[in-house]
Amino acid sequence: MTTVNDILKEHVTLDIECIDRLYLNGYIPKMQTGGQLVSFLWQRGYRIPSPAILGKLTQQYKSDVEQFAATHDIPIIHFERGVRKDDVVAEYRAAYQKAEGVVVIGVAQEKANGFKAKKRTQGKKVGFDYSRQSLFVNHYYFYIQDKDFGPAFIKVCTYAPYTVKVCLNGHEWAKQQCRQRGIAFESLDNGFLSCEDPEQLQAICDELGPTQIEHFFNKWQNLLPWRLTAADQQAGFRYRLSSVLSSVFLMGL
Repeated sequence: MTTVNDILKEHVTLDIECIDRLYLNGYIPKMQTGGQLVSFLWQRGYRIPSPAILGKLTQQYKSDVEQFAATHDIPIIHFERGVRKDDVVAEYRAAYQKAEGVVVIGVAQEKANGFKAKKRTQGKKVGFDYSRQSLFVNHYYFYIQDKDFGPAFIKVCTYAPYTVKVCLNGHEWAKQQCRQRGIAFESLDNGFLSCEDPEQLQAICDELGPTQIEHFFNKWQNLLPWRLTAADQQAGFRYRLSSVLSSVFLMGL
């Protein structure tokens, strides 16, 4: 009796195992508590850790992003609630001609676990206690074309503790590697239809790991408007990537 697997086997042209989409969180280990936030503001030169300072830093970052976009002729778009962001960005990606760069910057107001201050007075002294609460704040989506990873994006929260999210695609990384190595293939929207050297393609897929991901993240930290200055990082305020939110292994057809 013919089974479904038997029928599918006759139509398989390529069989590979490859990481599909990767969603990673980026956070600053030394900015997870109210006390650590105060230390961050202190090393920035703010001796009174007022929440007004956080607003000032957010506005400065907004100006930095807008200046970056103007300098590099990058469009900034505002996402309406409920829209599929990938669909909106698709037309910008289709028109993009450079080998590497920022295709478009999206802005969306979304929920974040940020710091909120409570004023505390003791005689003439005024202080602020910070706790983590759910807030709606702006996030910047930097949609990137990377020479090694192809299409990707980095989402940056504009408000402390400045979390980020990184989205990569293993299939797109493998396609870029094939192009660089001169290996011919037929592409699907999110995979491969065929490849002239399937064994080499599988070897390429197997190469993708933490080293390549860290290289991508470190490179774009230096290229994008960033929440941390060189002085911040020297003081120990650095990002760390953690927790893959979704990592799917797919078989090519």
